[in-house]
Amino acid sequence: MRLSHDPARTHASFDDPNLVSRAGLVPLMALAGRCGLADLAGEHVKIASRTGVNAHLKIPCLVAGMAAGADSIDDMDILRHGAMTEVFGGIRAPSTLGSFLRSFTWGNVRQLDAVARQFLVALAARAPVLPGAGVLAFIDMDSMQKRVYGHAKQGAGFGHTKIQGKSLTIRGLNALAAVISTPLAAPVIAATRLRGGKANSARGAASLAAEAISTARQAGCTGQLVFRIDSAYYSAAVLGAIRRGGGCFSVTVRMDPKIRAAIAAIGEDAWTPIAYPQAIWDEDQQRLISDAEVAEVPYTAFASRKGKAITARLIVRRVKDLNRKAAEGQDELFPIWRYHALFTDSPFETIQAEAQHRDHAIVEQVFADLVSGPLAHLPSGHFPANAAWLALAAICHNLTRAVGCLAGASGARARGATIRGQLIAVAARIARHGRGHITLHLPEGWHRETAWMNLFETACGPPATAA
Repeated sequence: MRLSHDPARTHASFDDPNLVSRAGLVPLMALAGRCGLADLAGEHVKIASRTGVNAHLKIPCLVAGMAAGADSIDDMDILRHGAMTEVFGGIRAPSTLGSFLRSFTWGNVRQLDAVARQFLVALAARAPVLPGAGVLAFIDMDSMQKRVYGHAKQGAGFGHTKIQGKSLTIRGLNALAAVISTPLAAPVIAATRLRGGKANSARGAASLAAEAISTARQAGCTGQLVFRIDSAYYSAAVLGAIRRGGGCFSVTVRMDPKIRAAIAAIGEDAWTPIAYPQAIWDEDQQRLISDAEVAEVPYTAFASRKGKAITARLIVRRVKDLNRKAAEGQDELFPIWRYHALFTDSPFETIQAEAQHRDHAIVEQVFADLVSGPLAHLPSGHFPANAAWLALAAICHNLTRAVGCLAGASGARARGATIRGQLIAVAARIARHGRGHITLHLPEGWHRETAWMNLFETACGPPATAA
């Protein structure tokens, strides 16, 4: 590919008032409007500060900016160009939006969290974001240490994270999130909470789990609900909250003396060999493995805590340790095994339950989506402002996911960056005609034309009739 004209004879100017660079915001904000985002914001978010007025306008504006690619407050200026003010109303300057975010208190953040949960329920009613949820759905909860650099960041502290497989301590803020998925659907965010960088992983996890289960039920997850978590959330409070909500838990357990004793009691004839269709990476041995053995045994957790004991299944996977001296002719006298245990009360048979638990890593894909989009930065020095930014990022993620689902099968499981690049960041020229009618003229031959028109006709067409 090369230029068709001499660069010296090629000119450019920013002077067309009828162009928009993000035409995909038209169906996206139409869908947000039909799901009641502005109404929910106006109803729930009540800020006492003078700069906190018009939440019903500013919250959709912030979500639209994030969907357009903004990852900081200054980037919200992406909404003010060309014919954007002709197509959209209520656009606010970045300085106004920044003042609005800084006017949040922690109570206002919790109000915004309620908006995010109810908005997801409305999205699930209008778009197929959770197909198969009436049969089986999963909730995955985990936290992420988001690095920050400013010395004035409220709540910033040193916490543990993994970068390229290495455990590190970095200065940042800690984001806790719970996501909902099904075997047929990519995950959407059910609940979020921003915590100080020094926060323990389990802090606030029990209440967030309860909120996530409630949201999942309201969003149509009426079938079996399995809540998957890692060992940081192995506590009576978290598992109790899951059970009270009507879900099943599947949690990685730490290899403490009681767990080791339970594993040692498993007979050799109880182990069932399994083969992975695709080799998986083993962090301890730093190699790919394709076979293992699994077994299960009844186990009672938290037996020493009065009224907190939970009896369920301890499922153990064991992998043969690598004999690193086999090449030197030193064979092993007996096999050495490494054990990975999970505690669950799910009704699925052993091999299926163990395989389902390994898919808990899907929550990391959501964190990667957020970091490559609106959560590239936590833009304010004010802690509640950053907490509100996280809640808005969750709303944007779910709205973008719904847009992908409405566009067609190719967008249903696509990453957020892909949806932004193929469906939202499409340039268009507007033409006015009739009384209040406009037509968007998009690039001829756009490779996602069919998907874009599917989205546009669904989001902007006549509302679907009730069944």
